[in-house]
Amino acid sequence: MKTARQLLAAKAKHETISVSPTATVYQALQMMADANIGAILVMESEKLVGIFSERDYARKVVLMGKTSAGTPVSDIMTHKLLCVPPSATTDECMGLMTEKRIRHLPVLDGDKVLGILSIGDLVQEKMADQEFTIEQLAQYIYH
Repeated sequence: MKTARQLLAAKAKHETISVSPTATVYQALQMMADANIGAILVMESEKLVGIFSERDYARKVVLMGKTSAGTPVSDIMTHKLLCVPPSATTDECMGLMTEKRIRHLPVLDGDKVLGILSIGDLVQEKMADQEFTIEQLAQYIYH
């Protein structure tokens, strides 16, 4: 079973995209659209202070009558972050995401941000692992 560090290393786009807490929601959404991602880390210098997701936008801007251009990310970002260390396994990450009903999980080595895993990253890894197991069992049976 792979660790969070191994999953990040294997990602095609390993670049971590972040935004300042003073950026507008519109700016964050534009960056997310350009990178084709559903969440963006909110960083002050090198410190992770929050995460902003499409879910935050839908629930805390649109439904509350705020504007994207006039609202800073810090007003609506998720402040209470769930993070994992690089040693966390795929199953541990999936379990945490399922239990807490989140779709994005920052990976931190101490205070240093290594990257972010999405539920899609974990599902893809789980499927690859299951395919490998099936192939191994099939080879065992046929030989």
